[in-house]
Amino acid sequence: MLETSARLLRLLSLLQAHREWSGAELADRLGVTPRTVRRDVDRLRELGYPVNASPGTGGGYTLGAGAELPPLLLDDDEAVAVAVGLRTAAGQGVEGIGETSVRALAKLEQVLPNRLRRRVGALNAFTVPMLRGPQPAAVDPAVLTELAGLCRDAERLRFEYLDHEGTPTRRSVEPHRLVCTERRWYLVAWDLDRDDWRTFRVDRIAPKPPHGPRFAPRTPPAEDLAAYVSKGVSTRAYATHAAVRLLVPVEVAAEHISPSAGTLQADGDDACILHTGAASLDVMVIHVMLMGFEFEVLEPDGLTEAIRTARDRLSRALERGSAPAPRTGGDAGRTPGSRSGSSAAS
Repeated sequence: MLETSARLLRLLSLLQAHREWSGAELADRLGVTPRTVRRDVDRLRELGYPVNASPGTGGGYTLGAGAELPPLLLDDDEAVAVAVGLRTAAGQGVEGIGETSVRALAKLEQVLPNRLRRRVGALNAFTVPMLRGPQPAAVDPAVLTELAGLCRDAERLRFEYLDHEGTPTRRSVEPHRLVCTERRWYLVAWDLDRDDWRTFRVDRIAPKPPHGPRFAPRTPPAEDLAAYVSKGVSTRAYATHAAVRLLVPVEVAAEHISPSAGTLQADGDDACILHTGAASLDVMVIHVMLMGFEFEVLEPDGLTEAIRTARDRLSRALERGSAPAPRTGGDAGRTPGSRSGSSAAS
C-alpha cells in the first residue's frame, strides 16, 4: 500500500512537471508496466484529479484544470527556489504581485517540513529587495497571463497600443514570446499590418477580444530574444546609433548598464563593445559619459566631433569659472588699498 501511494505521488508529480506524457514514458519513469500506469491514472481520477487521456500513437496523459489546485510536490531545492522567486517577484513590475507573492509564500511555508520552513523563513525575514531607480508602470497580471496563453496557443491578438506620445492605435499581431527585464515586460510579435516583427511594451497593451484565429508560428527574428529586445529598446528605437569600446571587462560594464541602455559584447578580457542609441549626438555624448567608464568611439565619426564640441564648451565654462569675478557698485575699478572721496584726501 505504501509503495502504491508513493508511486501515485510520483505520478502526480510527473504530470504536474510536464504538459503531456505518453503511457510508455510514464511507465519507464515509474518502473512499471503501461497497464499499471492506466490503473494508477484511474486512482488519481477517483481522488478528484482531472487526468485527461488522448488515444492513438500520438496520444498521452495530461493533468487538466480542476476545481482545486493539486498539492505541489517539491523537493528541498525546488521549494527554496520557489520561495526565492516569490520573495523577489515584487521587482518585476507586475501590478499587485508583491502582496500576492507574500500570501503565496505564507501558504508555502505552512506546508513545508520544519527543516525547510526555517530556511525559507530566514530567507524571507532577512532579505530586503533593492530596486534601482523609479519604478515603471505596473503590468496587469491578467494581461500577462492572457498574452502568455495566446503565445502558447498560437492565436492572434488584437489590442489597443499607446505609443511614446500616448497616441492609441489598433494592432493585430501574431504573439510569439514575452520577454522581461527587472523593470519592464515586452511582447515580441509579428505585426500583421506592418508585415514585420515588432516589440511592444506590455504596460501599454490593452487587449481587445475576441482574439484569433490560430496561426502557424513563424521563425523568430533571433535565437536570443532577450538580446533582440535589448537591442530594439536601447538602439533601434532611436534616431542616432553608436558603437563605443568601453575599457573595462564586460562583466564590470554589465553591473552598471541595463539591457534597456545598450547591448554589450566582450572584446578581449579587459574591454567590451557597447551598442546603444540616443535621440541625437549631443544626447549620446551625455549618455556615454554618464556610464562612468573610459572609452573610445568606434562609430559614427560624428560622435567624435560632438565630443570635441562638448569638450571645448566645457573648457570655456571652466575658464570663465576660474576668472576673477567682476566688481560691482562703488567698488568697481578700484585697486586694492585705495579709498574713496574724503577718506582719501584726509
